[in-house]
Amino acid sequence: MAVSIKAGYTMTEQEGVIKFQLDFTRRSALQLADTVEISSWRTVMLQLGMLGQTPLRYDNYGFGNISQRFGSNNQFIISGTQTGGINVMTASDYALVTCCEPGRNYIAATGETKPSSEAMTHGQLYQIDSRINFVIHAHCPEIWQQASVLGLPQTRVEVPYGTVAMAEEVARLFTETDVLQQGTFTMAGHEDGVVTFGSSAAQAAERLIAVYVRALQAKM
Repeated sequence: MAVSIKAGYTMTEQEGVIKFQLDFTRRSALQLADTVEISSWRTVMLQLGMLGQTPLRYDNYGFGNISQRFGSNNQFIISGTQTGGINVMTASDYALVTCCEPGRNYIAATGETKPSSEAMTHGQLYQIDSRINFVIHAHCPEIWQQASVLGLPQTRVEVPYGTVAMAEEVARLFTETDVLQQGTFTMAGHEDGVVTFGSSAAQAAERLIAVYVRALQAKM
C-alpha cells in the first residue's frame, strides 16, 4: 500500500536539509533499467569527489546530487536525500519527482526515498528549457572559489539553496547571463556548490570536468 507523507521543513543552512513543501508517496516507482545511466554517471562524480560523504567535509553530511529527465510533464529522477554515502546506488535510492511548482514551494514525488534537498533547483532547470535532460549539482571548491576568474554565472550570495528564491535566481541567470551557453553556474551562497546541465548526461559531465580543468589551471 502506498503511504502519502506531507512535510514542511524549517529554514536552515545545514547541508542536505529539505526546505520545500513535499508531498511524498512511499512506494516502488523505478526499475533498475530506469536508473542505469544516472547511476553510472553518479559513480564517475563520486570518484571525482564531486559528490559523496566524508567526515572531512560538511560535518559528514552527504553532498551533491544528480538528476535525469524522465517521461513527460517535466518529471525527473533524482538521487535521494542524504544518499551521498552510498557507493553503489539501486533504483530504491532514487526518487521520481512527478510535480515541481517553484512558485508554490511544492514538490510531489514517489519512491522508496525522499528526493534530494536540491530538487527544486533541478525542477526549475527542466521547466526553463526542454532541451535540458540531465543536471549535476556538484561540490567543487576549486571551481567555486574561482567562479569570477572563470567567468561563470553565479547566484547571489544571500540566496540559500533549495528554496523558491534559488529557483527564481536560476531563472534570472537564464535572462541576464550566458548560462545556457556555458551550461554551468555556481551558488555563491552555498559553499562549493556548482551546477552543470546538458542535453545528455555526457554533455553535463563534460562541462563540469572542463570547468574543473580550467580551475586547476588557473591555480597554477
